[in-house]
Amino acid sequence: MITIKLLGGAKKSFGTDLVSADLDNKTIQNLLDYLLSIKPKNTLELDTKNILVAVNGVDSSALQGPDTNLRPGDTVSIIPIIHGGSRMQFKIVDRHVELFSVSHQKNENYEFLDSIRKKFPDLVLEGISSKCILGPRHAKKIIGLSLYAEKHKLFLSKKLQTDILLRFASTTQISLAIKTVGIDKNNDFTIIAIGKKSSLERLYKYVSPYLSSPQYIKNSKHMRRLFKISKSHISAAFSKTPLEDILVERAAVLIK
Repeated sequence: MITIKLLGGAKKSFGTDLVSADLDNKTIQNLLDYLLSIKPKNTLELDTKNILVAVNGVDSSALQGPDTNLRPGDTVSIIPIIHGGSRMQFKIVDRHVELFSVSHQKNENYEFLDSIRKKFPDLVLEGISSKCILGPRHAKKIIGLSLYAEKHKLFLSKKLQTDILLRFASTTQISLAIKTVGIDKNNDFTIIAIGKKSSLERLYKYVSPYLSSPQYIKNSKHMRRLFKISKSHISAAFSKTPLEDILVERAAVLIK
């Protein structure tokens, strides 16, 4: 018997936060098909393309993805990721998240982020080099891992923002994470902001004059070199987004 935990919007789709199913030795894809088959009518749709699936606390992308086999007694968590609008906004479970791509601030990137932290103390804020993000989906998955770690007390650090930084860098060493993916004084950077929607709106209005158009699509070569991911690593990953999935897998299996 498999236990399925439904979080956020998934709970609203089924009217419960817990489902048990006889899916021993089946795959995650079989489980998703089963959930869609039993979903009540006239409830929130379950978008299986925008969810994180964790098996016993481990993101399925760090296992075999949809082909991951389930064993008796497994607990599977379904965590929706909802996005929308032209801005890079989304929800993970019940947390509002937004990415802000900020133009280089003439050697004052650190000071700029610090000033925002002081002005918006109710938001969780972290800065990541814009060269170290493959796109919104990559960011969503990494942030989702950190939010899952927060909920289940699996933090790599004492603070959510630091856990996010560490997972983007695939390391448990803060100094190495800052050196690898942290903001630097000469390049654009991305602010990851988590908090109430009203606060995110105020932040958006404040930083609007400083925003740039992110070129995340160009970062693959840099990321492969930075994390020493070879062509053989890429070819061995059975995925439509192999680099992204390799990075998320490394982030998911980090243990302090």
